[in-house]
Amino acid sequence: MNKHAIKFLRGLSHDLRPVVMVADKGLTENVMHEIDIALELHELVKIKIRMDKETRTQFTQEILEKTGAQKIHSIGQTLTIFLENPKESQFDLRH
Repeated sequence: MNKHAIKFLRGLSHDLRPVVMVADKGLTENVMHEIDIALELHELVKIKIRMDKETRTQFTQEILEKTGAQKIHSIGQTLTIFLENPKESQFDLRH
């Protein structure tokens, strides 16, 4: 994905609310399942990770590895990721 597509998606993500929250129990199988569902439905997803900075970094890497998604933006406790739906993409990223 090129930098223009990332910039475009980051702009779209400003109005989004976090769909999934990672809290006390951490990155459980159920949380990963919710992230997968959200990516399939929305492609562009905001995730709130309520942990310290080191744990957030670790969870971010784990989420990206397990889902195959691309990190669009991360600020504070909010992570924005994108995974294009091969069947029915909502975004035209061919710039």
